[in-house]
Amino acid sequence: MISRATLASWIRPASPEPAAPPVTGSERRGLWIEITIVLLVTFGASGLSGLLSLSESLLTPGNLADQAVALNVSRAENQVIDVARQLLGVVKLLAWGALGLYLLWRSGMGPSSVGLGRFRRRPDLTQGVGLAALVGLPGLGFYLLARAVGANLTVVPSTIGDHWWRLPTLILWAIANSGAEEVLVVAYLITRLRQLGWSENSSLLASAVLRGTYHLYQGFGGGLGNVAMGLVFGRYWQKTGRLWPLVIAHATIDSVAFVGYAVLRGHVGWIP
Repeated sequence: MISRATLASWIRPASPEPAAPPVTGSERRGLWIEITIVLLVTFGASGLSGLLSLSESLLTPGNLADQAVALNVSRAENQVIDVARQLLGVVKLLAWGALGLYLLWRSGMGPSSVGLGRFRRRPDLTQGVGLAALVGLPGLGFYLLARAVGANLTVVPSTIGDHWWRLPTLILWAIANSGAEEVLVVAYLITRLRQLGWSENSSLLASAVLRGTYHLYQGFGGGLGNVAMGLVFGRYWQKTGRLWPLVIAHATIDSVAFVGYAVLRGHVGWIP
């Protein structure tokens, strides 16, 4: 049974010893400028786009569930160009994550300081798969419920044609999504907000809300579901300091969704 003290430590955790000293004065302004620029070229811009997409969907006559949104689409009629563009998209996401790690490194915080040190195969894999189940299974149920009540679009994980490279590419997309999001939205953003003096709960909420906004193109269910995911993932990182399990969990959730849809479509009745 979980003790009251343990529960309280997860609800209101104490701030850890900072990996870098808090900033003041011009450094503080510089850090806000850095955060703003990073978000405007990455997931902040995606969040604004998500808000516009949701607004457009709400202005479209009919129920949200009658509309569909595809997550992975073909990018050219020619297969060679298509797969090349898919890979460029993967590289772009990985570069976003690398940008966050680089900026932290320039501040004296290497990958190990944000939980990307030596990979511990058994605990990291076990905890990652456990987090995937903890978030993914209720998340699927929440999506189906939100779609049933008209609060979510019909999400189509992939419309890529049945090519030999489809499944490997979908897995690469899952890994790239995971790496970029967990590095930038969890490790980078929460670390920077800590340096600015934000509390653990405030920085966690900011991270989770950001994650929710860039999923609003899926509907209210997608936004709220990802806020919940952000709260779980962010708190786990704050308490453990390990980012590898989050990367594994996110990649597992996306891989199961992308590949599972591609394999099961047409064989399972509730899959559109």
